[in-house]
Amino acid sequence: MNPESKIFIAGHRGMVGSALLRNLQKKGYTNFVLRTSAELDLRNQMQVKTFFETEKPEYVFLAAARVGGIVANNTFRAEFLYDNLMMQNNIIHESYLNKVKKLMFLGSSCIYPKLAPQPLKEEYLLSGKLEDTNEPYAIAKITGIKMCENYRRQYGCNFISVMPTNLYGPNDSYNLKNSHVLPAFIRKFHEAKENAAPTVEIWGTGTPLREFLHVDDLSEACVFLMNHYNGAQHVNIGTGTDITINELALLVKKIVGYTGEITHDTSKPDGTPRKLMDVGFLHDLGWKHSIELEDGIKIVYEDFKRKENVKVW
Repeated sequence: MNPESKIFIAGHRGMVGSALLRNLQKKGYTNFVLRTSAELDLRNQMQVKTFFETEKPEYVFLAAARVGGIVANNTFRAEFLYDNLMMQNNIIHESYLNKVKKLMFLGSSCIYPKLAPQPLKEEYLLSGKLEDTNEPYAIAKITGIKMCENYRRQYGCNFISVMPTNLYGPNDSYNLKNSHVLPAFIRKFHEAKENAAPTVEIWGTGTPLREFLHVDDLSEACVFLMNHYNGAQHVNIGTGTDITINELALLVKKIVGYTGEITHDTSKPDGTPRKLMDVGFLHDLGWKHSIELEDGIKIVYEDFKRKENVKVW
């Protein structure tokens, strides 16, 4: 890409898409084509077809997705499968038809089998059974990877895929009905502190291990790969280190300044026991993360408090 390249960021108002836009703008890129979901329904084949034929983007970041935590994934199973398949199918196919120079598809670490060996290597894809609670979302993302692989094989398209670990950062969702664990903890502990609540309840046993990457680090990795990587193999993006849910709760509790107790609702699911990305391939390509978890949570909590004042979630 060069500063004048025409770039389409699908999902530019989401956490990942907005981070990509900030990063590219900071680096001097100026020629963006952007559409809100109200302006362009990415699930609608004819709308996407017309958009690509009219705008002719040169580079595409496919960051649009229907996302959520365990509750949302497990409740809206059909929508998570249908919406994500339709969005990515339309964009990938139209990118091929309209001769997009390069496309990056953003997947998720949930593509890997529930009980795959740890850390998760790229080659573990399709080697076992998926975690049931987010299987529809995972299947959609696996399909996106395979579309990129096979459009490359059949048509020679320079379509690459990246698999981020669990993300957090600006523009995250703090709605407890569909948020991921880290933003949910930030909101729960903050509100418990504000209300002097004696306890904060967390789901499950607290023993599962999770890895967390600040979305600004993800955007750095994505731009790096868009400019320097042209391989067929999908690329894991993460920190290569993890933390238990209990340890995460204690860390958020400390940062927020909550002094009450933590309790567990063990009737709720834990999800996958561990999801740690093997990032050796990414490190060999020349990129490593720079924002450590505690520092990142402190930054995000300050952002949350600004939003909390106007109840934005």
